Amino acid sequence: MYIFLGIWALINLFPIYFMFTFSLKSNEEIFGANIVGLPREWLWTNYTRALGTGNMLLYFFNSLLVTTLAIAISLFAAMMATYAITRISWKLNKLTNAFFMLGLTIPIQASIVPVYVVLSKLHWLNKYSTLIVPYSAFALSMSILICTGFMVEIPYALDEAARIDGCSLTGTFFRIILPLMKPAVSTVGVYSYLQCWNEFMFANVFISDSQHRTLPVGIKALSGAYTTDWGPIGAALCIATFPTLIFYLFLSGKIQESFIAGAVKG
Repeated sequence: MYIFLGIWALINLFPIYFMFTFSLKSNEEIFGANIVGLPREWLWTNYTRALGTGNMLLYFFNSLLVTTLAIAISLFAAMMATYAITRISWKLNKLTNAFFMLGLTIPIQASIVPVYVVLSKLHWLNKYSTLIVPYSAFALSMSILICTGFMVEIPYALDEAARIDGCSLTGTFFRIILPLMKPAVSTVGVYSYLQCWNEFMFANVFISDSQHRTLPVGIKALSGAYTTDWGPIGAALCIATFPTLIFYLFLSGKIQESFIAGAVKG
């Protein structure tokens, strides 16, 4: 079993190794002389060219800003919406929840034209908000679904005890419910991060200027500028991929805890 798992781990790690060595090679090594082996000459200048000439540093900042704000907005909105749906008794809570769940049935491809028309009429094209608002909106349905699974298992007696002690509705949410939702926060954060960081379609259609491009669109533009030199393209791919790997490496424990908590509740 350990031998099998070791082989399986090598198979999954090989693409990362190949991408990293690919980013440090010349075209001669990439296309035949040394495809799989370590670079004979470590061309760290490929990263310099990707960050400088290819503007990958600017695109990285744009992706980081858009992703961070979209996660924060969708997470906060999902928590408050879930609290209103699951903890407050009112006539339209079930209908509101069903309305939010309809968002899961809408393909992102089918919404490009109407979203583009709305953003164009609001003069929101070629801005950071051009991507932040749609990303937050499309992550909201899944975020509410995940948060609902956690929040319904929190005993309502905690809310009643907080009310008896004089805590307001807002205070109950921030002081009692929100601290107990850390597993859900980790799960929603990872889901929203992967969705926003890797998104290409909206970013390619809604952003036309180079100042607000994100990494996926920037890499596409770089491949057009360096059609005969693939080293900087490999460097750009590493710049776009490694933050996700590092993000998961540091939060893997929290992510696993959230999945376990969601699986054994009750």
